[in-house]
Amino acid sequence: MIAKCTCGILVVIALTMCAVAQNPPGASLPTVAQSPTVATIGPAKIAFMSIQQAIAFCDEGKRESAILDQYVGAKSAELQKLQKEVETLKTQLEVQGSKLTDEARMDLADQIEAKDTNAQRFQQDTQKDIEKRRQKLQDGIARKMLPVIEKVAKDKGVSVIQFVDVAQIFGYVDPSLVVTDDVVKAYNLAYPAAAATPAAKK
Repeated sequence: MIAKCTCGILVVIALTMCAVAQNPPGASLPTVAQSPTVATIGPAKIAFMSIQQAIAFCDEGKRESAILDQYVGAKSAELQKLQKEVETLKTQLEVQGSKLTDEARMDLADQIEAKDTNAQRFQQDTQKDIEKRRQKLQDGIARKMLPVIEKVAKDKGVSVIQFVDVAQIFGYVDPSLVVTDDVVKAYNLAYPAAAATPAAKK
């Protein structure tokens, strides 16, 4: 019985010495790592706007669109003139064709084909040019409008302003969450357009 007790005491002492050896006096015990504090994110407030409407309705957009409309009108007049020349030659061929020599008739037909081709190319090139000018107009205003949109969002305490086509919104949206008009007003203040409409760009 004494032997068994002595063995038990020796085991306890041995375990105690091992613990002291691993953690000598004065050594600090390992601390448990603290988990980082997770930031709490509150609910986001979302607003909506139509970037297309904002570009079209701001003062600069109206002015630039008027300039583009003048350019389109001038090009349309040129195209109508070319098309009228083709129609005139066609009428001449129909009326005078039987009275003309084969050579004169072929020459007139060649003129019609050349002018018709020229009119078609003019129309295609003009359409591409107009689209390029319109895209440049929209991109230019949109780039300047982005910081204005950010300012409006901060002023209204909005977390996100979603670009949408208002005409295609399905369901109900609270009108107070549509900030297109607010962006237009802020943009007009930041970039006041000249009162006079400049001449059309060539």
